[in-house]
Amino acid sequence: MTEGILLILKGLHVTVILSLLSAMLALLAAFAAGLGRLSRFSPVRVVSTTYIEFFRGTSLFVQLFWAFYVLPLLGVSLGPMEAAVLALGLNLGAYGAEVVRGCVQAIGAEQTEACIALNLTRYQRLRHVIIPQALVMMLPPFGNLAVTLLKMTAIASLISLPDLTYQAQLVRSETGQTLFPFAVIMVIYFALSTLIKKGVGRLERRLAIGADRIETSGAR
Repeated sequence: MTEGILLILKGLHVTVILSLLSAMLALLAAFAAGLGRLSRFSPVRVVSTTYIEFFRGTSLFVQLFWAFYVLPLLGVSLGPMEAAVLALGLNLGAYGAEVVRGCVQAIGAEQTEACIALNLTRYQRLRHVIIPQALVMMLPPFGNLAVTLLKMTAIASLISLPDLTYQAQLVRSETGQTLFPFAVIMVIYFALSTLIKKGVGRLERRLAIGADRIETSGAR
């Protein structure tokens, strides 16, 4: 029993690291592709749209197997962690890109008109006015994607990454117990998901308060 708990805790460490690294890549991809779809340059829009549609339109399992089994045939060798981060990050980034695009477009036209009146460049408009307001709207869907990412990390066990699911399967094969290891990791996944949702909710409230202060000071 104790050895099983220790194995599962080792898997917890791997799952947390995988989730954090994948989330970082997903955020970068989401903002790059989401803003890319709004670019004035058609090649940038085409590349961004192709990336989004490809990763949303193909299976994450296939993407993971490509990263781990196919890329080495093309001269790019990745370990289990690197392959899992690449597949999960790019997959979730494609969904996050649509969130970024939608939230940026949801900012009222009057904001853009005011920025133009102040002679702000497109980059300055995005950085100082539009994106800070859009971030408040992005947080709830980003929180949902973060929870989804956490649960999707379980597929990394298919390429022998010793995450929670892999370690639970190892405990099951060594002890012959099924209920114990899978009940434990179910509780752990639920606890981690709850922490993510509470953290995102708290950040959302803080950003909303900050946005209200900015609007109030602007009204004055």
